[in-house]
Amino acid sequence: MNVLLTCAGRRNYLIKFFQEALQNRGLVFAGDASLDAPALQEADESFLLPPVNHSDYFDQLLDICQQKQVRLLIPLNDLELPFLARQRDRFLKVGTLPVISSPEIIDTCFDKWATFEFLKTNGIPAPKTYFLQEEARQALDQGEITFPLVVKPRWGSASIGIEYPEDDEELELAYRFVKKLLARTFLAEVSASEPEKCILIQERIYGQEYGLDIINDLDGCYVTTFVKRKLGMRAGETDRAITVEDNQLKKLGEKIGQKLGHIGNLDCDVIVGIEGYYVIEMNPRFGGGYPFSHQAGGNLPAALIAWANGEKSDSRWLKVNKGVISSKCERLVNIQSLLRE
Repeated sequence: MNVLLTCAGRRNYLIKFFQEALQNRGLVFAGDASLDAPALQEADESFLLPPVNHSDYFDQLLDICQQKQVRLLIPLNDLELPFLARQRDRFLKVGTLPVISSPEIIDTCFDKWATFEFLKTNGIPAPKTYFLQEEARQALDQGEITFPLVVKPRWGSASIGIEYPEDDEELELAYRFVKKLLARTFLAEVSASEPEKCILIQERIYGQEYGLDIINDLDGCYVTTFVKRKLGMRAGETDRAITVEDNQLKKLGEKIGQKLGHIGNLDCDVIVGIEGYYVIEMNPRFGGGYPFSHQAGGNLPAALIAWANGEKSDSRWLKVNKGVISSKCERLVNIQSLLRE
């Protein structure tokens, strides 16, 4: 049972989690487009891959999976997901099981307008969302929303291009700035597919933010939800959190998991305010909040390995202890040159 994590980057903790879950029954490989990626240094073997949008990326990835008898492929980058979802069968033919949802589910989560439509259709509260400034201004005039607002990319990742205008002038400036910014980022290509509808304007929701790990099995059937209350953020990612037992949010996770039918983990952000909860983000992959669930007793890597082997998961892997506070910290990793190019 060999496992390969792609776009591994700084996710050294996931390398460790999978190594511990395998218990010496297999190897954990890591791939990245940068030789300096810290996670490459702690995998059992590492591979230099081209950028995700390179024409040879998936051919090289498939070759590695076949040569190294990779059973589980764990993608970790938002931009990789839509392409891998459409090539899943190529990997299955060589015995590799990508932990990836269907193209339709990936597109629903990556496209924030499609996310809003999914939530609205299923009766799940979400911030009011608009494409055009004129639509947002009309809603402002009618008292449906108020400043400050949120301006963000329709296809977003890593909190790039999120602005919070507090008046009409700032709305105009923020909209123009985000559109110009997108042209200089890795989101330029996907944003160019609909240039007049590549930016969203949303009402800003205030309250306590929570992170959910909504767990489905490899058949897309709902299993459980891990809930954390966020205590601190850094660069758009959860930096400190405490695990909690919240039945309302667990039921929300169950509803989303059943309606969406994703594979593996869905990293979901929720804000709970005076008027209830609002879902603001859904990412169908291991997210930056998963380590807090793992630290509190959850073990999704072990469950994924068991499911891939046709085995039942241990119920202890799918529970977290409440009240566990964790915090991320920086550490240095020596960069080695023992990489397969």
